[in-house]
Amino acid sequence: MPDARLRAVLVDDEAPARALLREYLDAHAEVEVVAECENGFEAVKRIGELAPDVVFLDVQMPRLDGFEVLELITPGPAVVFCTAFDEFALRAFEVHAVDYLLKPFGRGRLAEALARVRERAAIRAATAGPEGSPPVARAGGALALAQAARGPGRYAERLIVRDGAEIHVIPVERLDYLEAQDDYVAIHAEGRSRLKQQPLSELAATLDPARFVRVHRSYVVNLDRIARLEPYAKDSRVAVLADGREIPVSRGGYQRLREQMGE
Repeated sequence: MPDARLRAVLVDDEAPARALLREYLDAHAEVEVVAECENGFEAVKRIGELAPDVVFLDVQMPRLDGFEVLELITPGPAVVFCTAFDEFALRAFEVHAVDYLLKPFGRGRLAEALARVRERAAIRAATAGPEGSPPVARAGGALALAQAARGPGRYAERLIVRDGAEIHVIPVERLDYLEAQDDYVAIHAEGRSRLKQQPLSELAATLDPARFVRVHRSYVVNLDRIARLEPYAKDSRVAVLADGREIPVSRGGYQRLREQMGE
C-alpha cells in the first residue's frame, strides 16, 4: 500500500522524544500523526478512539509501560517499539515479529520501520476476511512478548485489568487468588473480583512460583494468604485463607504446596 496514508499515534512520556519523532515523520508525506500521548492510560484511550494504523510506543513509562499498553489495546495497529532496552529484549521483539527503534535512532532506521509497517498492512489487506476485517491476532501474543522481554527469573509486579473505560492496576502482593472462569480469570484481591480475558495457565506463568501456587486446575493461590490446610474428602483438601474463604486443593496441588512450604 505505497500510496495509502498511515495514521500514527506517538506514545512517549518525554516531550523531546515525541518532538524528534514527529520531526522525522514530517519527512514522510504518507504519515499523518493523529495524536501524541504522554502516558499509557492516555494511549489506551486515544488508540481505542482513533484506531490508528501504527503506534510508536515507548517501553519504559510510568504507570503503564509499553507492554501493558500493548496488552490492553485491541489488535489491529502495527506497533513499533521505541526502546532503550538491552540486547535480550531486542531479541524478544524480533522473535515476536514486532519492530523496534533503539534509542537514539536516526531517520534511516525510522524509514526501515515504516517500510515494515507498510508491508504488514499490505499482508493484512490481502488476508482480510470476507467483510474486510483483519485477521485475528494470536491470543496471548502481547503477554508472550512481555514475558520474553522481562527475562528469565523475573516476574510480573502488577496485573492490568481493563473494565470498560476503566483500567485497574493491581500489585501482585495484593492478590488473594486467581480463579478460572471459562475464557476468563477472576482476579480476587482485597475483597474485590475483576475479570481478565486470559487463560489461567498463561496468567499464572507471569507470577513468581515461589509466591503463587496452582493448587487446583481452576485456582492459583497466594501462599501468604493461606491460614491452614484442612482435609475435605478422601485424597482431597481445602486451603482456608486468612479471611475464611476455602479453596479446593487437588492431589497435585497439595504436592506443590508441600514443596513450596518445605515439607
